[in-house]
Amino acid sequence: MKAEQDLYTPPVVRPSKKTKELGTDAQGIQKTMRLHHYLGDGAAQIALNSINGLIGMLTYFYTDKVGIAAATVGTIMLITKFINAIADLLMGRVVDVTKSKYGKARPWILWMALPALAAIILLFTVPAEASSNVKTIYALATVVFASAIVYTGIAIPFGSLMAIRTKSTEERGKMGLTRTIFGYIIGMIISIVLIPVTNILGGDQMAWVTVAVVLGVVSSIALVMTFLASKENNTGVNLVESDNVPFWESIKLLFKNKYWVIMLFAQLFINMMYTLNGSTGIYYTKYILGNEDLIGIMGAIGLIPVFLGFVLVGPMIKKFGLSKTARIGLIFGIAASLIRCFMPYSFVAALVLGGISTLATIPMMAVGGVLVNNTVEYGEWKTGKRLVGMVNSANSFGVKIGMGLAAAMIGWILAMGDYDGTLTTQPDSAITSILVLTVYLPLAIFVLTYICLRKYDLDAKYPQIVKELEERRNLH
Repeated sequence: MKAEQDLYTPPVVRPSKKTKELGTDAQGIQKTMRLHHYLGDGAAQIALNSINGLIGMLTYFYTDKVGIAAATVGTIMLITKFINAIADLLMGRVVDVTKSKYGKARPWILWMALPALAAIILLFTVPAEASSNVKTIYALATVVFASAIVYTGIAIPFGSLMAIRTKSTEERGKMGLTRTIFGYIIGMIISIVLIPVTNILGGDQMAWVTVAVVLGVVSSIALVMTFLASKENNTGVNLVESDNVPFWESIKLLFKNKYWVIMLFAQLFINMMYTLNGSTGIYYTKYILGNEDLIGIMGAIGLIPVFLGFVLVGPMIKKFGLSKTARIGLIFGIAASLIRCFMPYSFVAALVLGGISTLATIPMMAVGGVLVNNTVEYGEWKTGKRLVGMVNSANSFGVKIGMGLAAAMIGWILAMGDYDGTLTTQPDSAITSILVLTVYLPLAIFVLTYICLRKYDLDAKYPQIVKELEERRNLH
């Protein structure tokens, strides 16, 4: 047993004098972060949400700007997301075995800066005059590059930084909230500004490429900022790594971690919601409300519940804890979505009830990554192996599968309704399909996510788990 402990238990890292000055959190765990660390850490979310948000808009771009059939787009999205899911698990293992002077996760943030710039631009340079087969192959290749390689190459290391940086749930909560704010700001900019700006620039493919260049440059700079502001030193705690754990054993250990499995499905469902919200609003405003430019107005008004959510989520976490805060938000989302089902054509209902639904997603958006990273300690406590990179693959794995299923469902459901992007007026069947995507399906997803989180009770156990892990190492 002692030999096994030697394998995975390195020397204790003692807190520095500066770290000691920060004190401990309410659970007695050493703090390690200051304001500039949170701000620098959050900047990388700009790149992630730029890629995420733009991929979410590709269905509209492909169908209405370059003439790819909706069903084909749906299939492309599904194929790429399953490739992404495999890439996530592989990247988790890569992070766990990476060794450089910058650490395990941090260097990947820097290495992905230029690829992120290229990936964002390539998404929109589809050869519009080429045959349908060429356009399909190009679209598939560039989406795979952007999501399976670049997004994954950022997301898994970025998620791992949270576990490596601190064990304090208070600091992880603040990191999660800061990341959410950065991500939501860029996400809302894309949601509100993308269509009006591209229309101002001419509404053609080149207009989309121009916007992509700007977002690509900003994303690249943001990644460099995160690299410069971050560090890997989890001071005051032991770092137990997984260098000696074979890949397939790591997979088996993950599925023995019940909270990892819960978060796998919770992240899958909630990211279906994010993709639907970010990708289908244009169809609702254009064909249900009759004016696609209303997407900007709805997005601007939708900032009110977003800001309210950011204000409320911090105090809610302090009062209710991480998982209960997320569940409370989901209950509000279920109620608002249920009421909206009885008035699906109402612009007022879309604004008010849609705003409540948006508010309902903020807590999960803020704490989802934290809930994932807290399973690192549970897995270590249960199995003796600390799988930081592999555990964080749950977050991105769920994101990718959820995004892929949602993107595919958008294309397939539109195709089932005989949607045709070249038509000014859609048939009734297409209108029904749009309502399914924007009104009825979100209700089901809220319910499924809530059911998952009902089983997540790690919050109450976490302080004792951390304490026992420290006692084990002290005995060693």
